[in-house]
Amino acid sequence: MRALPRGWHRVRPGTLRGRLALLALFTTAVWVIVLTAVFNVALEGRLRAEADDLLRTRATAAEATVRVHPDRSLTVDEPAHDRALDTGIWIYQGRRALERPPASAGVQRAADRLAGRHDAFEETGGSTPSRLYALPIRDHGRQVGTVITAVGLDPYRHTAQSALAGSVGLALLLLGGVYLMARGVVGRALRPVGAMTRQAAQWGGHDIGRRFGAAPRPAELNALAGNLDELLDRLAAVLRHERQLSAELSHELRTPLARITAEADWLLARPRGPEERTAAIEAIAQGADRMRTICETLLAEARAGSTEAPGRCALGTVVRDIAAREAPEAADRPQAPPIAVRLAGEEPMLVAGVSPAVVERILTPLLDNARRYARDAIALECSAGPPGSVRVTVTDDGPGVPQDAHDAIFEPGYRADPADGHDGAGLGLPLACRLARAAGGELRLEPALRGARFVVMLPAG
Repeated sequence: MRALPRGWHRVRPGTLRGRLALLALFTTAVWVIVLTAVFNVALEGRLRAEADDLLRTRATAAEATVRVHPDRSLTVDEPAHDRALDTGIWIYQGRRALERPPASAGVQRAADRLAGRHDAFEETGGSTPSRLYALPIRDHGRQVGTVITAVGLDPYRHTAQSALAGSVGLALLLLGGVYLMARGVVGRALRPVGAMTRQAAQWGGHDIGRRFGAAPRPAELNALAGNLDELLDRLAAVLRHERQLSAELSHELRTPLARITAEADWLLARPRGPEERTAAIEAIAQGADRMRTICETLLAEARAGSTEAPGRCALGTVVRDIAAREAPEAADRPQAPPIAVRLAGEEPMLVAGVSPAVVERILTPLLDNARRYARDAIALECSAGPPGSVRVTVTDDGPGVPQDAHDAIFEPGYRADPADGHDGAGLGLPLACRLARAAGGELRLEPALRGARFVVMLPAG
C-alpha cells in the first residue's frame, strides 16, 4: 500500500462533512486547473493568430504601393497620410533596403534575415519583443523584392497575462465558493442522519419499542432507517433475552430451592432416624437435580453462541435443522417415528423475531414429548399467523392429552401419568411455554382429531 503524503493526517478533516467538502474541492480544483490551462493556451493561440493577421494585412497594403519596372527595379509610391504604413515596414529589393523604419538593432537584424524569404515569421526577444513577417514581391512568378512588417508583442502579452491573472483569481473564488457550498450542502444533507442517529440512541435507552418504519424519505435514508430499526430489533432481542433468562431462573428455581431449604431445616431442627434422614437427603438430592436440569435448560440458549444476529431467524431453516439433529437420536430407537417438516407459505415470509436458539429451546421439549407418545408420525409445520406473527405447529398421532389435563400440563412438575414408563420431570412444557411468552409469543394446546397438537406463536421478524 502506498504511504500517505507527509502531513496528510494533519490536513485530513476529522468530520465526514469536512472530508466530503475537501473531496469536492479537490475534484473541482482539478477541473478548474485543466479548464484554466486550456483557456489560456487557446487565448494565447488566438492572440498570436490576430497578430499574424495584422502583419499580413499591413504587408499586403504596403505591397500595393510598390511598382515593379520592366527591368525589375522597384519604386515605392508614397501615398498621402502614409505614416501608418511607414511604421514597422521594410521594403527590400533583393538584400537592399528601399525603406527602413527606425527600429532596434535586434529587430533590424531580424528584418535583414527575412529579406529574400517569403511567407516567413520570426520573433525577437529582449525588453520589447516583436514579431515580423516577410511577404514576397513577385514579377511573373519570380520574387524581386520583399515586404517585411513588424508588430510589438507587448500589448498581446499584456492581454494574455491579464487574462491569466483574471482566470486564476476567478478559479480561486470559484474553489472557495465550491468548498463553502459543499460544506453547507453536505452538512444539510447529513442533518437528518444525525437526527436519526440521536433518535435511535434515545429510543435504545428509554423506548426500545419505537421504530422508524417506512415513512416517506429519500432512498438512502430509508436504508439507514432500516439498518437502525434492525439494530434496535437486535438490542430489543438482547434485552428480551436477558429478561427472559433472569425471569426463568428466578421463577423455576424458586420451588426446588424452597424444598431444599425446608428439608435442610427439617434435618437440623431435631435428630432424625436413619430412614427419615435418608428420605430427607434424597429429597434434597432430587431438588438439586431439578435445579441442575432447569439451569441446563435455561442456560443452553445462552451457551449456544449462534452466529446469526439475535432477534431474527428464518423459521423454515431453523425447523429443518432441528429435525435433522433429532433424526440421529431417533435412529437409535427403531420405534421412534420420523419427523416431517412442512412449510405453509413462501419461506422468505416466514421470519421469526427471535433468535434461532430460542426457537430451538421452545421446540425441543415439544419434540421430546411427541417422540415419547407418537405411534407413526410427527409433523412440524411452519406458517404465517395473524398479522405480525408466525406459527409453528407440532403434531403427533399418539394418545393425546387427557381433557382434564389441558391446563395442568403447563404447570412445572406436572405429569399426566407418572407411571407411563417415560422419563421426565414435568419441566419441558412449562419451560417451553415460559420461553415463548418471554419472546413475545405464546404456546398453546389445540384440539386435534388424533394425538396432540401444540401451536407456538412467535413475533414476526
